[in-house]
Formats: sequence, structure tokens, C-alpha cells
Amino acid sequence: MQKEKEDEYEPLLKSVKETKDKLKFPNKSLLLAACAACIGGTFQYGYNISIINAPTKSVQNFINQTWLERFKSDIPEQALTLLWSTIVSIFTLGGFIGASVGGTMAIKWGRKGALLINNVFAIVAALLMGLSYPTGLFELLIIGRLFTGINAGIGICVQPLYLGEIAPTALRGAMAMGTSIFITGGILTGQVIGLNELLGKEEYWPLLLSTTCIPAVMQLLSLPWFPESPRFLLIDKGDNEGCNNALKQLHGEESCDSEREDMERERIIAAGVQAKKPWELFSDRSLSWQLLTILLLNSAQQLNGINAIYFYANYVFQQSGIPDDKIPYAAVGTGACECITALTCGMLIESLGRKVLIIGGYTLMSICCILFTLSLTFQDISPIVPYLSMACVFAFILSFGLGPGGVTNILNTELFTQTARPAAYMIAGSVNWFSFFFIGMLFPFIVTGLQQYCFLVFLVVCCLVVIYIILVVPETKNKTFLEIHNEFQSRGKRKASSADGPRATLLSTPL
Repeated sequence: MQKEKEDEYEPLLKSVKETKDKLKFPNKSLLLAACAACIGGTFQYGYNISIINAPTKSVQNFINQTWLERFKSDIPEQALTLLWSTIVSIFTLGGFIGASVGGTMAIKWGRKGALLINNVFAIVAALLMGLSYPTGLFELLIIGRLFTGINAGIGICVQPLYLGEIAPTALRGAMAMGTSIFITGGILTGQVIGLNELLGKEEYWPLLLSTTCIPAVMQLLSLPWFPESPRFLLIDKGDNEGCNNALKQLHGEESCDSEREDMERERIIAAGVQAKKPWELFSDRSLSWQLLTILLLNSAQQLNGINAIYFYANYVFQQSGIPDDKIPYAAVGTGACECITALTCGMLIESLGRKVLIIGGYTLMSICCILFTLSLTFQDISPIVPYLSMACVFAFILSFGLGPGGVTNILNTELFTQTARPAAYMIAGSVNWFSFFFIGMLFPFIVTGLQQYCFLVFLVVCCLVVIYIILVVPETKNKTFLEIHNEFQSRGKRKASSADGPRATLLSTPL
């Protein structure tokens, strides 16, 4: 009898095994769709963060020259600093605006539609910044940077949403790492193009800033060839045929049945439920732990000290004896380091899981904070110490890329079901951009007040995040969105029952 049962289930087990074997590497169409989404999505975020560093002196000279032509006097030093700070920091304001509307765009026009529409902001920004020099209007740089921020904010909100929804469960983590890989790839590309040998010379700065249109054009030419998110088509639009065609194109005919079953279960649960607004998530007690988790992880992603490391990098390179004109090449090394780590994380995430990587990343960052504080404090005690500081810079960047840099965006996708996910991305993106702006405003004062001891503040942040993840966040590897949601639900029920336990005992006690 037992033998008959084994024979009965043998074809099913064989089919499951074959499906898993096929999913070890993504379908070619799926991989190309991810690249098409990322090149005009999070690549723009990384690219526009780094590209503004190279033409700093050139743009400041242009502002001073324009001011002189208008007012017949040199611009005051404080006014120049204010204008340059505005050009740089308005990018974060644009990012905040973009993140605030990205989820709504993804619901109204679809994930793919929102990404395609988003390229308009990048093209307009490139046009404005390119025309600033011939027209003598530095104000166009400010407006252009605002538009690049809006483009980056929408991209970093919608593109991870698209990747998370087109990927099969077994490859969701690896596919979602495309977000981190293309951010770091954008940073590295911006650093390389900004070198003097390419577009880093003073006369090329308008062209350098206008290159933000190239990824946008590439996405407009490539993404239309790939389908909309199958989950959006089925659950949000009720388009069965469109969903089937999308799954076949992205996953292949053989691998789409199990994903379709998972979507059907989620559609049944979401039947008649409208996509949630961001403020509705705060009043939904079933999502309280998920919401708290993304709020904490997205704020920690900016407040964990990675910005401080990049701030101190040039000083550390100078102390290590690297000539000033060679420091940009060392900076390219940090970008390459982060990019390689993101690729490594993408290869490890499905075997080690999300929880191990993010805990490991924050733990290593905590150790680096201690070592970096010590090495900066005793910088002059030995000629070897500056090299220890340099090693800490690279180790911190590696640790960030291994965990927080990549896994945070994946959890934004995995912790929510279809109706809540766009709103969750709007909240996560807004928190991330606000934290970016907050640390940018306060960091100079923190460094001035605490100097190298500022890393002790970041040490506390990293340690608190590790404790929270260990206690609250479950492993999400190889789990469907519904399974992850149910795990948080059961956690809430356990806490509620433990809270009600003593009360129930008291009520059952005879008076």
C-alpha cells in the first residue's frame, strides 16, 4: 500500500524537482526584462548621485561668471555656497516627491507604464541642464536637478515593485537584487564618466550632466518589448489572458503554472479589496509589524554611517599618501567595491537567505565602526594606521553592499501583499529620501561636534537594527507573499493571546 502511494506521487515529485532545477537560473526574457526596467530605474538614482561630484568647481565657476555678467560683481562666497548646496540637495526633495507619487502611478498606469512615463522627467532634466550654459541661466540647473530627483524617486519606488512581481518565488531575492546592482552600477558609471579622461574636463560639464537622458532613452527603446507585471494584470486588472501571456513570456510555458496558482490564491483573498492608500496602512493592525519593519530598515539604510564613510574617504586616501589628482581613481575603487559586493549578494541571497545577509552586514558594519573610530583617533601614532583606516573604508562599503544595501529593497516587496505593496513602497521611499535629506543636513554638524567619534552614533544604530531583525523579522526565502503575510499574522495573534492570557486567568478565578 505504501509502495503504491509512493508510485502515485512520484511523477508529481519529479515535476516539482524539474521545476526547481529550471528556476536555478532565470529565463532569458525575464533577465532582459529586469535589465530594461533597471536601466531607467534605480540606475538613474545611483548615476545622478555620483555624477554631480565631478563638475563641482566647473559649475561654481559658471555661477560666478553668470553672476558677474548680471550684477557686475563677484558672487559673495555665502551666496555661491547656498546656490551650489541647493543644486545638490534639491535632488533629495525631488526624490521625496517622486517616491510620494510613484505608488499612485504604479496603480493607475501599471508598473511598466509608470516606468515608461517616468523617463519624461529624465529627458526634460537633461535638456534643462544642457541648456543652462548656453543660455547663461544657472536656475535651469536647479530645476533640472529637481526633475532628476523626481525621476529617481519614482524609479526607486516602482522598479523594485516590478521586479518583485515578475520574478518566480524561487528567484525573487536574486532578481530583486537587480535594484542594488544597478544602483551601485550607476554610481560606478557616474564616477568613471566624471574622470578627466572622459567628461570630467571643465568645458564638458553641460554634456556630462545631460547624459542622464541616455538611460531614459535606452529604457524607452527596450522596456516596451516586455510585458506588464503578471500580478498587476491578474489581481488589479482581472486580465486572465494578459497574465497568462506575460507568465509564458517571462517564465516559459513549463514554469508558469505554480506561479499562476499562487496569484489565484492571492486574487481570491483580495477580491473586492481596493489598493490601499498609504495612510490606510497605519490604521491596519494586521500590517503593523511589517510597516514598523520597513520604516526602521529604510531609515537605517541612510543613518547607518555609509554617508560618513564616503565623507571621510578622501581624507583617509590623502593620509595614506595618495596624491590629490589620483583620489578620484581611488573613489572609483570604492564604487567598484560596492558594485562587486552587490553582485556577490545576488548570488548568495537564495542560498543563505535574507535574514543571514542583513544581520551579517549590519554586524560587520558595527565592527568596522569601532575599528574606524580607533584608527582615526590614533592616525598619527604609526605610518601603518592610515592604511588600516583605508581597509576599514573598503570593509564598511563591502559590508553595506552585502546586507543593508541589497536586502532592504527586497523586504519592501516581500512583506506586503498586492493591495498594500504600492502604498508600502510610497512610505518606504518617502522615509528613505527624508532620511537621506536629514543626514545630509545634520551630518556636517555631527562631524564638527563629534569628529571621528560620530561613528559611535552609527554603531548604536547598527546594533539596534541587528537586535530588531533577530527578534521580529522572519526569513522570507522561498516563501510566497501570502505565507509571509500569514507568518506576521500569527506573530500578532501570539502577542495578542499572551496579552490576554493573564486577563483570562483572572476572569476564570472564583470571586
